[in-house]
Amino acid sequence: SGLSSPFHSSLVFRPAMGRKRGRAILYFPSLFGYVFTCPYMTVPADPLMLGVQLNSYQGGLRSNKYHGPLRVFVKFKGRLALVTGSGTGIGKAIATKFVEQGASVIILGRRREPLEEAATELRSKVPDGSGGMVRIFSGVDVADEGAINGMFGTLESEGVTIDYVINNAGVSGPVKCFAGARLGDFASTVAIHLTGTFWGSVQALRVMKEGGKIITISTFFTEERPLEQRPYRFRSPYTAAQGAKNRLAEAMSWELADRGIASIATNPGPVHSDRIYKTVYPKAAAEFMRVGGFEGMDPEQTDRANQELLPLLGEDEQTVREGVAAAAQKLGGGCTAGVLERLLEKIQGIAEKVQRNTSHMIANKEFLSQSQVAESVLNLCDDSISGIINGKVMPGDRVFYAVRPHVAGAAPKAPKPDLGGRSVIITVDARTEADARRATSIAEHVEDCGGKVACFVSEGTPAELAEKISKFHSHVFDISDPEQLARWLATAKQKIGEMACLVHVTGDMGGEQRLVDTDRASWEGLVSRFITTPAAITRAALEQFVPGGGADPRLYDGAGGAVMVVGPSLPSGKRVTGEQRARVEVFRGALRPFTTTINQEFADVLKSRVRLFTVLPGSVTGSEPDDSGIARAFDYLLSADAASSSEVTFCVDEHRR
Repeated sequence: SGLSSPFHSSLVFRPAMGRKRGRAILYFPSLFGYVFTCPYMTVPADPLMLGVQLNSYQGGLRSNKYHGPLRVFVKFKGRLALVTGSGTGIGKAIATKFVEQGASVIILGRRREPLEEAATELRSKVPDGSGGMVRIFSGVDVADEGAINGMFGTLESEGVTIDYVINNAGVSGPVKCFAGARLGDFASTVAIHLTGTFWGSVQALRVMKEGGKIITISTFFTEERPLEQRPYRFRSPYTAAQGAKNRLAEAMSWELADRGIASIATNPGPVHSDRIYKTVYPKAAAEFMRVGGFEGMDPEQTDRANQELLPLLGEDEQTVREGVAAAAQKLGGGCTAGVLERLLEKIQGIAEKVQRNTSHMIANKEFLSQSQVAESVLNLCDDSISGIINGKVMPGDRVFYAVRPHVAGAAPKAPKPDLGGRSVIITVDARTEADARRATSIAEHVEDCGGKVACFVSEGTPAELAEKISKFHSHVFDISDPEQLARWLATAKQKIGEMACLVHVTGDMGGEQRLVDTDRASWEGLVSRFITTPAAITRAALEQFVPGGGADPRLYDGAGGAVMVVGPSLPSGKRVTGEQRARVEVFRGALRPFTTTINQEFADVLKSRVRLFTVLPGSVTGSEPDDSGIARAFDYLLSADAASSSEVTFCVDEHRR
């Protein structure tokens, strides 16, 4: 029929078997779309090809002499999708695709106004006869336990069944060097991205049945796979949370298999959005300028200037001129209008360069559109596709992102360091005998190297385990509290000398309880132990190595220091299941990108010799961890070679026997 289609359509005529007429089938290879049927014609087609199909029907297939109306079916008719963070951006685009395909949608977010605007637009797109509905839940922050519980409680009481949960809500979070970022911002970013995803998924199970799908949107700037790390400078809480989200999606696929619910993650690449152009790239550019100061301004002055200037990006010339003048008057000192104009130009130039460099990692140099991301999400909701890829993290970024190797097996062998009376602080959150043994083993090795040891023990450690560690100089307190930690580190410096290294032992996860059966308090305890507490302890150590470096990053130039986080072990035993490994990997998956990102900041941005190593004990074979591998990593961390190593995470028990 002379059709031309970007979907490579094909026309097939099948002879009738014992009938006077045959069946003409026009195929468009699309995973979802409209389906047109009549007695002698079946035409699957993408919605965009509706006009093409009708033309072909009139031009060549009309000889079928069908006199009734075409019956239009949409793929997701009768289904209900809940999309978090759906008042704007990608979430709204996903909701739009669902509605266009006949589904009903629940959109939710913190602000009512954008949700109402989105709902009006969505309702105008509901296909006639689909029965699709749009419902709003406003004032719902995914990190707010009460708001999420209340929303799903309402749906449960109404007998609502949800077919698809799309975990899309997120924030850019702080775009700042870890050494100068506020820990509260770190924790809140993790709460929204990771805890919001976890708790929303768990509560959604109250209103899901067999065949349901949980689709989690993460990012390509974290870890596509456990051994492929993608650092994202200035975004450490974001990468930690997103790395954990990828592994959480995998863990939930194991834990929900018996309920017949699929869990899949997708990592879109750079997407055309206001968040990138107006927030992330400009803030990253501004942070580059803050780190070194600008034209006589110190980092704090530059930071204050950045806060005044960033809202002016994209404004007309007069607005910019007036804004710069007002900022100069407000800030005073060396922040003249001329300096601020040049600073704004520099920020804009760096932001455009970041965007340009990222686009050059893509074959056609094009970021994805929000609609393309939405289309990929709906594809993942397809029953046959989700059955094939359940439990996978689907890369959708198209970005050729060349990265150094950051994860290794056993650390290279190095001579024992001569600590010469210097101190090593060991912080430990021991919950098992093995945790206590690990801490004492490290302490004994430090003493064997001539160092002095102080052990700071978490108040969550059982008394009998704390007693085993007490043969070394030890104190029990809330090691997650930055103020208490700072005081004790300062005391240790006075009592036993300059700190050569801080070692933090997170302890192992323990227990066999499924994550999806975990209550909120227990979940937050896990997040604290394995993500936010290691971050707080690392920050406290940095302030000891480089006092005042948080406020003035220039002080890091050439400075040294060493931190080692010993994360949770893989489970051991003869019959370790994939489900058991997947649970532990959620939190190991947070530590790897966290470590990779802030080491990139130390080396490439701050020009510092400070290093953070993360050690992950245990083996995929289920063998018992050997603490001598941790001692070997400690020796290497304090060697001259460690400062130039790109490998910063060591799976110390993964080697050939």
